[in-house]
Amino acid sequence: MKVGKVSQTVLKRSLLKPLQFHREESMFPPSVEEMCYGIKTGEGEEVLSSIAVLYGNEKDLGVFALAQAANDLATRGAVPVAAAVYIMLPPYAYESRLKAMIEYVERAGSAHGIQIICAKAETSPAINQAIVYVNGMGVLKKEELLRSCMGKPGQDIVLLKWIALEGTLRVMREKEEELSRRFIPAFLNPIRQMEGELFSVDELQTAKKAGVSAMHQITEGGILAALWEMAESSGVGIEVDLKKMAIRQETVEICEYFHLNPYQLTSAGSVLIFAEDGEKLVEKFQKEGRQAVVLGRTTVDTARVILGGEEKRYLDRPAPDELLKMYESK
Repeated sequence: MKVGKVSQTVLKRSLLKPLQFHREESMFPPSVEEMCYGIKTGEGEEVLSSIAVLYGNEKDLGVFALAQAANDLATRGAVPVAAAVYIMLPPYAYESRLKAMIEYVERAGSAHGIQIICAKAETSPAINQAIVYVNGMGVLKKEELLRSCMGKPGQDIVLLKWIALEGTLRVMREKEEELSRRFIPAFLNPIRQMEGELFSVDELQTAKKAGVSAMHQITEGGILAALWEMAESSGVGIEVDLKKMAIRQETVEICEYFHLNPYQLTSAGSVLIFAEDGEKLVEKFQKEGRQAVVLGRTTVDTARVILGGEEKRYLDRPAPDELLKMYESK
């Protein structure tokens, strides 16, 4: 494709035509001319927006970005209803790749009740990998807003799902050929099925109804960064057990193979939750067939302690995400 924004013909044929799912909250469908987008709200409701920007070579890169945006909205108590998608590709990319990328996003969106209300794309000589920008929007009642800063001392810290969930999938996408030479299909197939865990909107609605104080999705920098960010935002200390952090064996194997630290690997779909009764919340999740565990508690002081057996250490400031190593080596 030519450098710059894609032509109107390509836009209609490969971006707009696949978008068939609609919600009544949408003000208007995406079009060639319209650069704005919005959703209708009822009295007493607010519109919330969340942005996710990812880069890589995966055809379903937009699905990861959409999941991040949708889950972030849900952690704030909102119901995700719409998203705008902007895709940048290097000049050597084919139109078929662009079409496949938006089709993946459309399928994921429709499966989770999220309408793609704006889709734009361009190619640029300044990049050599795809960049996907997703602006997710959701609605919530004013009194239902949750924020990371609303945590309190003496609360349980719950981990929903597994650490490095998203990172494992994306490493798989980037290095599938190499991994297929190292591992048998029976090992790799369960990793592919992990994509179904990327969206946690339903689970977060369960948490919201249970009356939690704060929720934070684990993204760039992994669970260690998320713990720091939640503690910093709420002005509390934390004490968590490293051994309680749920991690899948497939993640352990892949991280060891590529020398990655799973505790600093992005994990969209996995969420940290501050709650008064973490065990009760875990029980609710488990009844729904979801992985969840209490990691520890928040504390009055500001110390951020990580326990690992007899070892005790203090949490450092967030480090760069381990996924960057996959691109630095190219």
